[in-house]
Amino acid sequence: MAKRTSPASKHGRGISESEVRDVEELSTPRSPVIYEVVRRLGDEEMERPATSLWWSGVAAGLSISLSVVAEAILETHLPDAPWKPLVTHLGYSVGFLVVILARQQLFTESTITAVLPVLKDLNRVTLWRMARLWAIVLAANLVGTLVAALFFSLTPVLSSELMHGMVTVSRALLELGMTRMFFAGIASGFLIASMVWMLPSAESSKFAVITLMTYLIAAGGFTHIVAGSLEAYMLVIAGDWAWWQAIVKFMLPVLAGNMVGGTALFAVLSYAQVKDEI
Repeated sequence: MAKRTSPASKHGRGISESEVRDVEELSTPRSPVIYEVVRRLGDEEMERPATSLWWSGVAAGLSISLSVVAEAILETHLPDAPWKPLVTHLGYSVGFLVVILARQQLFTESTITAVLPVLKDLNRVTLWRMARLWAIVLAANLVGTLVAALFFSLTPVLSSELMHGMVTVSRALLELGMTRMFFAGIASGFLIASMVWMLPSAESSKFAVITLMTYLIAAGGFTHIVAGSLEAYMLVIAGDWAWWQAIVKFMLPVLAGNMVGGTALFAVLSYAQVKDEI
């Protein structure tokens, strides 16, 4: 008579069916699974109506202004000390937490989510869909931060001390040349794309992942086209820059850097590591 095999023995000595399910639930998703989650998210974003993308992008621009406000609050109230910048930069994560957890459209997230579907099926249609998403979301983000900058500057919503703190935080951009802006933008784009790749497997740790990755952008002195645009606008309003300087010295090199870091580096590398498994 053939020996009967117990359910536990099929999966290893002393492991029950319920424990096998627990192992599967606790296992980290394989790279192809994460790729597919991010790719489908990009497909969904590119299928959204233009008006939905626009208003979600404007909301993201408004929300991310809270990063500079939070930094200004810490800058204003913390005592002068060698550790002050490290603590002040914690405020930078606030706006990103609002934008990402609220699922608002942020341009630098789409440098990976919109690119993965294109890499899988490269043709004029997918390229057009990606370009459409990028154009709408970037324009909406920059309009949102401009509205926020004007609101903070032209209304009494903030105290004079906090307004001074926002300008002080923004003046860190004055120390960066265009070359540094570009390469710092590459680092920032890579960090944001890394964060997007990590979120599907983060589950209950999303708050910590977003906080850590965006804190590194501020603490490392890296540049982000959307959050930094509010700082650039504040410098124009304060008289430190003319409009053309905000565009030429900040926006163009940082935009190029973010796209290289998020698309040419992280998205392409992420696709390369799974292309033979999907």
